[in-house]
Amino acid sequence: QVQLVESGGGVVQAGGSLRLSCVSSGRTFSSYGMGWFRQAPGKQREFVATINWNGGWILYTDSVKGRFTISRDNAKNTVYLQMSSLKPEDTAVYYCAAGRTSSTSTNHRDYTYWGQGTQVTVSS
Repeated sequence: QVQLVESGGGVVQAGGSLRLSCVSSGRTFSSYGMGWFRQAPGKQREFVATINWNGGWILYTDSVKGRFTISRDNAKNTVYLQMSSLKPEDTAVYYCAAGRTSSTSTNHRDYTYWGQGTQVTVSS
């Protein structure tokens, strides 16, 4: 069993920055890929970013490229999402997820465990 706990969400003005953290427990963190997803009101959950077990492979959805950075610290069992130049359309609940394998994936079906989510609100 894996427990994932996100933190770092909040309210920020457009153009601002936030850093989300997700701490994992219950399984060897370095053995699996991690992902960040988000869900805005009335919309489906969408992929944001993913990182493989050692940080060597990273993927982003097009809308966040150049603004968001995913990283991980296996010694701290933590994955991060640094978000900069935030836009109102980034407003959503952000979820971290632990993958079935050590690789990256943009498909939510490839993730076994999910955190409870953290709210990010970007005001214009």
